[in-house]
Amino acid sequence: MRSSPAVRRVKLGAELRRLRVLAGLTSASAARLVGWHQSKVSRIETGRSGVRPSDVVLLLDAYGVRDDRQRELLEALSGAGAAEGAGWWHTYRGLLPAQYRDFIRLESQACTAHTFETSVMPGLLQTPGYAKAVTRASLDGPAARTVDSLVDVRLARQRVLSADPPLELSAVVDEAALHRRIGGLRVMAEQLRHVREVAQLPHVNLQVMPFAVGGYIGLTGSFTIFSFPNIIDLDVVVLDHLMTSRYLERKEDLEAYSAAFRRIQALALPQKESLDLIAGVADGV
Repeated sequence: MRSSPAVRRVKLGAELRRLRVLAGLTSASAARLVGWHQSKVSRIETGRSGVRPSDVVLLLDAYGVRDDRQRELLEALSGAGAAEGAGWWHTYRGLLPAQYRDFIRLESQACTAHTFETSVMPGLLQTPGYAKAVTRASLDGPAARTVDSLVDVRLARQRVLSADPPLELSAVVDEAALHRRIGGLRVMAEQLRHVREVAQLPHVNLQVMPFAVGGYIGLTGSFTIFSFPNIIDLDVVVLDHLMTSRYLERKEDLEAYSAAFRRIQALALPQKESLDLIAGVADGV
């Protein structure tokens, strides 16, 4: 299923309403400040009407919102517009579908990510060689230039781990991903060493789901849950594919996937044991 635009409009409207109330403004006084009719503010806040990024900017200025990260996220929620041209991914707009660019925009604004992978290493932890091998295997005879560009995008996304502040990443990887020799022995050995190194960062937690667990919830599908700073009720579940993404934003979906991730984390090996396991597999490659 695709994310419903109406769901995002409602969440954006609710956040704009919260910010208006915090600023001590009524919908009528806010409308006067930006030169609108009160009914336009009401339609935006209830999600009955879409809102352009330029309109979001007007409202945020009127409400005295100065936090750049918060402003960029709210602009991104309103559509491509200004946020589209501001990001590095704009360079790849001819290659990447709109929904993938949307995913990158949200990822760049998230404060935490909880991700679960069943068969490959998470994209934010992939080496160039591994990412290239995954890309080649996932596409039907892609041109070398296309592969290189998609790998560049994947590597550029990893900047969120070194941003200020960085994305806080909690990842669980099925043990199968450690043994699947994607790209050959050298590439796989390099990938395993790299993931252990990145896992030493204070804002990265990596766990492995061991084969010994047997069956468990989540076994049939990977997913990521993003959370955002300073925004109420904006978490989103992302089913991330190579060239596209699907979003689940309903409250019941978020609760189900959040509960599933907590269960997965509880069953997985603790980080130290996970890294020891990865080291052992790397030594045998």
